[in-house]
Amino acid sequence: MTLFDTRPGVKRVWEALSASSGLYVDSELVVSRLGPPLSVEMANWVAAERVDEFVDRYRALYADHAIEPALVLAGALESLQAVHSLGGRVLLVTAKHPGHATRHVEHAGLAVDVVVGDLWGSGKGTALTEHAASVYVGDHVLDVAGAHAAGAVAVGVATGPCSAAELAEAGADAVLSDLTEFPEWLAGHVLESRLAALTSRLAEIGSVLVAFSGGADSALLLAAAARVLGPERVVAATAVSGSLPAAERVAARRFAADLGVRFIEAETHELDREGYRANAGDRCYFCKAELVDVLAPIAADLGLAAVATGTNADDAAAGFRPGIRAAAERDAVTPLLDAGLTKAQVRELSRQWGLPTWDKPAAACLSSRIAYGIEVTPERLARVERAELAVRATLDTLGRPALQLRVRDLGGVGRLELDAACLSAVLAEPGAEDEVLVAIRRSGFADAVVDPAGFRSGSMNELLADPARYR
Repeated sequence: MTLFDTRPGVKRVWEALSASSGLYVDSELVVSRLGPPLSVEMANWVAAERVDEFVDRYRALYADHAIEPALVLAGALESLQAVHSLGGRVLLVTAKHPGHATRHVEHAGLAVDVVVGDLWGSGKGTALTEHAASVYVGDHVLDVAGAHAAGAVAVGVATGPCSAAELAEAGADAVLSDLTEFPEWLAGHVLESRLAALTSRLAEIGSVLVAFSGGADSALLLAAAARVLGPERVVAATAVSGSLPAAERVAARRFAADLGVRFIEAETHELDREGYRANAGDRCYFCKAELVDVLAPIAADLGLAAVATGTNADDAAAGFRPGIRAAAERDAVTPLLDAGLTKAQVRELSRQWGLPTWDKPAAACLSSRIAYGIEVTPERLARVERAELAVRATLDTLGRPALQLRVRDLGGVGRLELDAACLSAVLAEPGAEDEVLVAIRRSGFADAVVDPAGFRSGSMNELLADPARYR
């Protein structure tokens, strides 16, 4: 009884079997010791030579009597969702007949990726190994044996025939009261595992020059590198150009100083690259190419093994990211990505470590505000920065501070994106929308609009698919 309480239905099947065959079975006793294969239980009630016959008769009755009454246990749905949200797959390994197990899963609408049946005890390790399962959750002491046979972490849930004490005594790596506790346990386990992978990867690299934007990702990478390698084997390098808001440089320097890490500012000249100025869909390729081309010789001069960027696992899964390709072509390393750390996990680790960047809003470079196809110029970058500063000041005056804010340059029009809470407040307050639009126009835009869809990362990519949008 890990995902389902099948006792009501199983009891009905045994009673139907008794009625149709005249076989006496204590159905209450049977359901009190569920877990072992059906043939093992059947041997308690019929002669050995008739076990196979009665197993077949039982299975013929199962679908009509057992599927509907089965109850999905508390926390089961949320547990499966937790696995998928962390990029994992759900493998159901059971002693139950695979067809019956699949019927249960489908009837309940559970998101299970693979079902393997007719396995018991340490034999379950075969399927766990085949499917590279790293964690196995079960309600029986022999499920613990199955997990360990595959080198997987054994998690026991005390919702079946074995008590928490029995599961612990059998060697379970974790024992939970029920599956409602599993999502939190899994999040912590995966985070711990990925932190260990990050530590190992940094130790393998040996020394790094961190491309430090001051955002949450590169801040965690810098802090982790300083912890693992020692501050003397780590340097933080912040690119200085018209595409980086000036305020970011001050915060970056302070953060590095708090870690005891050497901080340098490196001038980059992405505006000298024609592909960057042209601002086609691959602009980020030229930006990252310029960054790594500038930082790589500095790293070499300092005797550092590699340039490291704060690319995380979500970045790599986001699809169109030409900047990642440019960095990879230049042998920049990506320790966060290599460890599988997502943005949410970066923030959670940062929170646990007390880093001030743990909840810092994403702050892409100013060029990301300029619509594709419009040339990137110093004047446009400065106008966007002025507009965002002006809008923030206006919102603060109105008592409606924004968590996320972007002014997108669509040519003569500045399109304002706000996080959902701030957007709702601005639209609800009489005159507030007009005030923020005036602030944008006074910053140099001929016109301004508020985007009703609000802030979302990568919104400029929408224009690649539909250039007429927002015109």
